[in-house]
Amino acid sequence: MTSPPAELQQIANPAPAYRMAAMLLGVGSLHFLTPQPFDAIVPAELPGSARFYTYASGAAELGTAALLAAPNTRRLGALAAVALFVSVFPANVNMVRLWFQDPKKPFALRAVALARLPLQIPMVLQALKIYRNS
Repeated sequence: MTSPPAELQQIANPAPAYRMAAMLLGVGSLHFLTPQPFDAIVPAELPGSARFYTYASGAAELGTAALLAAPNTRRLGALAAVALFVSVFPANVNMVRLWFQDPKKPFALRAVALARLPLQIPMVLQALKIYRNS
């Protein structure tokens, strides 16, 4: 079966992939520039040092950003983004747990941490949409 002529093929809008790549580039960079806040939310149940997980997740975010930015690897990058967003969810839940136990944390920060949890769903859905449209 042959592909339709190029002028009839729908060209996927790369803007969502670029936006997601930019977000991951920024957050991934922060893992290396200011690792302490990320270290603090790594679940204590994980073996090894928190810094290892901070750097590993930062590297995964930077790698995923690079995959999303390049048209030839965008589909793989979108799947990597799904895996990344699902795999960091336990740390986000742990952050909520820790912050709600800390009376020194302002209520506004606790509310933001809690509000972030359901935002993982649209991020996963957007990554799946990028995968389908790439």
